[in-house]
Amino acid sequence: MKKILQYLFEHKALAREQAKDVLIRIARGEYNDSEIAAFITVFLMRSITIGELQGFRDALLELCVRVDFGGLETIDIVGTGGDGKNTFNISTLACFIVAGTGNKVAKHGNYGASTISGASNVMEQLGYKFKNDVGRLRQEVDRAGICFLHAPLFHPALKTVGPIRKNLGIRTFFNILGPMVNPAFPTTQLIGVYSLEMARVYNYLLQEASGRFTIIHGLDGYDEISLTGDTKVITNRGEKIMTPEELGRRMVNATDIYGGNTVEEAARIFTRILKVEGTWAQNAVVLANAAMALHATGLYAGYEEAYYAAVDSLESRRAYEALEKLIALQ
Repeated sequence: MKKILQYLFEHKALAREQAKDVLIRIARGEYNDSEIAAFITVFLMRSITIGELQGFRDALLELCVRVDFGGLETIDIVGTGGDGKNTFNISTLACFIVAGTGNKVAKHGNYGASTISGASNVMEQLGYKFKNDVGRLRQEVDRAGICFLHAPLFHPALKTVGPIRKNLGIRTFFNILGPMVNPAFPTTQLIGVYSLEMARVYNYLLQEASGRFTIIHGLDGYDEISLTGDTKVITNRGEKIMTPEELGRRMVNATDIYGGNTVEEAARIFTRILKVEGTWAQNAVVLANAAMALHATGLYAGYEEAYYAAVDSLESRRAYEALEKLIALQ
């Protein structure tokens, strides 16, 4: 590792194969925590290259525990995290809205490293038991319309670096990697990113993939559709900017989508929204993200039709029923 660090400290970039090799070695436990922390810190001081990201992704996918659902089409909604906004669990909630429409969801997530409550934090608080048994995960998808894939159970490298990331408490390149390495390889992805630069990187990398994707970036710094300002929307067909009025009827304030100070509070917000007891602003933001994911599938005539499907899922309580069924299977 010392040679690698010295190389990086000289402002040089790793080739794709070099990056892959380093991450495989991290996963195998060949480096100590101090060496890994130093390695991660390099990429906080300069931008990560496309080749480095490709290599890191290659390593995670080569080592991962794959989830084969036998050709079943699935959806994931995931943000990179690291936007520092401490919103409630919008992406995860949107997944339950999508499940309530009858679409199948394979949600990939982790504990929050730079936020109070990541997807894994809130799911665990709600009573979900993490697992990597494909048979049980498939049963959850069949009966509840959704399963949850806790990243460290599928990616050895993420398990190794988890405590280090938590101790650092800031955004790292692992935030960037998470949405690209869902072990179920969903056919449709809605990915939220925290910067325009990262949106361009994802657009480049996802063009190589075979699935359908939509990338979203709140132009005021959110890694999701926040309705606090305009949103950049990128697909393999092009890109555009959409307003809060187009996406969710009207603009909301940042304070309206605050996620609370504890995991317990985040879980209470989560269940209130699914029980149709959330505020207008909370509902609108979740519905907009769910609608964009549904629109990305190509199964709906347009965004408006997808939005109405999301509204029906929430208001009919089918989204909440998906959560109840999922937890009952634990």
